[in-house]
Amino acid sequence: MSQANKNRRDFLKTTAASAAGITASSLLPRRARAEGGRIRFAAIGLNHGHITGQTRAMLRGGAELVSFYAKEPELAANYSKQFPQAKQARSEAEILEDKSIHLVISASIPNDRAPLGVRVMRSGKDFMVDKPGVTSLAQLAEARRVQRETKRIYSIMYSERFENPATVKAGELVKAGAIGKVIQTIGLGPHRITPSTRPAWFWDRKYFGGIICDIASHQFDQFLFFTNSTRAEVVAAQVRNVNHPQYPEFEDFGDVMLRGDGGSGYIRVDWFTPDGLNTWGDGRLTILGTEGFIEIRKNTNLGSESPGGNHLFLVNQKETRYFDCGNEPLPYGEQLINDILNRTESAMTQAHCFLATELALKAQQQARRPGSS
Repeated sequence: MSQANKNRRDFLKTTAASAAGITASSLLPRRARAEGGRIRFAAIGLNHGHITGQTRAMLRGGAELVSFYAKEPELAANYSKQFPQAKQARSEAEILEDKSIHLVISASIPNDRAPLGVRVMRSGKDFMVDKPGVTSLAQLAEARRVQRETKRIYSIMYSERFENPATVKAGELVKAGAIGKVIQTIGLGPHRITPSTRPAWFWDRKYFGGIICDIASHQFDQFLFFTNSTRAEVVAAQVRNVNHPQYPEFEDFGDVMLRGDGGSGYIRVDWFTPDGLNTWGDGRLTILGTEGFIEIRKNTNLGSESPGGNHLFLVNQKETRYFDCGNEPLPYGEQLINDILNRTESAMTQAHCFLATELALKAQQQARRPGSS
């Protein structure tokens, strides 16, 4: 081999090795690699109680809570009591301008969430938001555009999947082929309303986006996840205000039929959980496969000696089996941290996140109340 060829070969080896060393994590700002890569996060907007679960998910994963901001003194005081390690910021800008913070989480009033997410991404931070993460198709278009431009993460925490151990377990079973190929999901999301505890914005659709956009967003996420659909359409949708005429902009019932490239789906959500139930809603998910089915009782198990949640029933060609999933791990927080550090999509792909939202928004838009034109 000539000296020139040897020099060229050595150069190519060195270049390839250097390129291999330029990992996604090494392209992060220097602050992200400080302290052994530990993620620092803050909360902006505490209007829904889901902010507690969002915060705890990140803490479980190993992130450090730095600060929080809320306009409402009572919400700030409650959050500070739960998480005294967090400093109360004087403004949203104080958090967005803090270059040591990598992630902002939020459970603000729903129609404020997407605009906040856009500001967060433009500040160079990732964003994790309560559902619904977006309340209009115009907001969704803007969030998608800014996410593509900034390459930041816009993650919607669909807690009925990420924070429910039985649903996490179902994902493992389906992936392992326990019920064959999934044909359909049926997701039921009943809720208790307790009017005296609800703020004024709760009753106005312009703030919460409508019942399908809001609480049914969980079921759209689960439909896509379990059917492994990457394309889907709304077959039919309807909404009603059955029992709350004093709030004409409210919806207390909705259902949807879906068709995806991986299976079908049916969704029903409502605000009619009676006070006699031992929890806020008898949430259920049925996953039908070619070789069996799974039923999840998320929050209760009527008539059982174990009335708590996280019950999973599996029936297939081999057995009928019950799983008590109360001790199953919840990996979402740790996965999101890894995604922030490594610029990966292990917790949820960006395409999935936005498609679940798009379907919910389109179903809400298509839904008609009985008697309307």
